[in-house]
Amino acid sequence: MRTQVAIIGAGPSGLLLGALLHKAGIDNVIVERHSGEYVLGRIRAGVLEQVAVDLIDEAGVGTRMHAEGLPHEGFFIHVGGERHRIDLKALTGKCVTVYGQTEITRDLMDHRRAIGRTTVYEAEQVAIHDYGGARPRVSWQQGGQRAEIEADFIAGCDGFHGVCRASVPASAIAHHEKIYPFGWMGLLADVPPVHHELMYGTTERGFMLASMRSNTRSRYYVQCSLSDKVEDWSDERFWAEFRARLPADDAARLVTGPSIEKSIAPLRSFVVEPLRFGRLFLAGDAGHIVPPTGAKGLNLAATDVALLSRAIAEFYRGSTSGIDHYSQRALARIWKAERFSWWMTQLLHQFPDQGSFNAKMQRAELDYLFTSAAAQKVLAENYVGLPLEG
Repeated sequence: MRTQVAIIGAGPSGLLLGALLHKAGIDNVIVERHSGEYVLGRIRAGVLEQVAVDLIDEAGVGTRMHAEGLPHEGFFIHVGGERHRIDLKALTGKCVTVYGQTEITRDLMDHRRAIGRTTVYEAEQVAIHDYGGARPRVSWQQGGQRAEIEADFIAGCDGFHGVCRASVPASAIAHHEKIYPFGWMGLLADVPPVHHELMYGTTERGFMLASMRSNTRSRYYVQCSLSDKVEDWSDERFWAEFRARLPADDAARLVTGPSIEKSIAPLRSFVVEPLRFGRLFLAGDAGHIVPPTGAKGLNLAATDVALLSRAIAEFYRGSTSGIDHYSQRALARIWKAERFSWWMTQLLHQFPDQGSFNAKMQRAELDYLFTSAAAQKVLAENYVGLPLEG
């Protein structure tokens, strides 16, 4: 087999890259180690920046997103039982769209089937070869048989635990990481959202987030210990703890119900540099992780593959400028999103070793935010998403 671009990973970043390359007339094959059902079963984020919405439209898969997605012109932060609204639309002229990552993945899968591009699912022992030369290859095992594909480029969209980054020699790559001393316990349930817009909260009991996937499906989170296990959190325990972290009027109207899914996500900030190694490029979680506080993970992956698809298209038009500068351009945006996600995480969580001084600084930062239009504008422009480049 031969293709122009071999994409490792059939999550939203790999699928979106495939769709953007297809639109540019560039052949591509996706290789995924899991089944399609497994990929769809992963519960992830659902807040899209306008840049990501535009990219999904550019790829030709935005119809259902516009029909079912929820535009949000603002969000709330509650402290000490008081809610403070950040008016994204008034501050930036932009909004965000709530549309679950699972639904984006489903739309991209349907689109890929419709255009007839190849996706290899349940590929075992995936390996990449000769990415430092002009003829890189990807190999895998399936059904007891070995398969291999040659490509001009390999795109590593295979996540934090994928084979692509792991195949790069340690001497060629720098890792930057911060591990946070807590996680998020998340619950998904078919109940109406407690509030019509997202609501972040910081309380003496810890952080909370009231989010949603639709007008009838809610996704709620509470800060928890890294030592906690999902089985420690019955539905009853979660609902009691979540209710205790809400303002009193929201707590009174909270609708509870059986969970569809529960999971604990540890929080980390992580970036590798560079993102290009010969003909191998890293994108999405393969190259960086952000804590979910700023809702940047999926959005960063989308902008990575936008830059990469344009760079590859430039190559086939006769210019290597795009691929030569992909890492620099992507990392410029990545580090800004990392800073914002780190800042929001520091602002809204209770840290085990926080101490009285840091607690006072956290509250002073919040007080300044709620009383300064300039501070709110900085928050808003980062939340709705910075430009793709610049």
